[in-house]
Amino acid sequence: MIILIMGVSGSGKTTIGTLLADALRCSFLEGDSLHSKENIEKMSHGIPLNDCDRAPWLAAIHARLLEFFKRGESLVVACSALEQQYREVLANRVPITWVYLKGSKKMIRWRMNHRQKHFMKANMLDSQFEALEEPFDAIVVDISLPSSAIVSQILARLRQPPALQNDAAPKNLEKKRVVG
Repeated sequence: MIILIMGVSGSGKTTIGTLLADALRCSFLEGDSLHSKENIEKMSHGIPLNDCDRAPWLAAIHARLLEFFKRGESLVVACSALEQQYREVLANRVPITWVYLKGSKKMIRWRMNHRQKHFMKANMLDSQFEALEEPFDAIVVDISLPSSAIVSQILARLRQPPALQNDAAPKNLEKKRVVG
């Protein structure tokens, strides 16, 4: 199983991804570790990445996803994957279970202002929210909960049939009458 934890910077992807990988006893990949020095330098100076900057980064993450999938090994990955086009690149030939860590801009800004040693600063949060295209096919989790509760929620949702996992699934599944 390949699980990708997505969301804006500061939403808790690394924390939740690490805890989830531990709970599932599988490997964890921090997508940010595959950024080029140039990308990290750019973001460290408050300059948002463009699609050309992201392309090699997404390709590197995809290569790792494909490698684990082909070997039949489970992997949890932390990656912003803010736009649908990026998620499509990552999911090419790899079945991915998406987990979207959703939270308010106010809460995430507070978190970013209080974290240490991260290249992404709070002044870039607006650009993250502007780029965000909320997924329609993800397990959506409220990040205001404690980390242990978030992981428990994800684990519970992973045990559900796929049609019931994501919040975008219809709440009232009505039987359609076939006329013919």
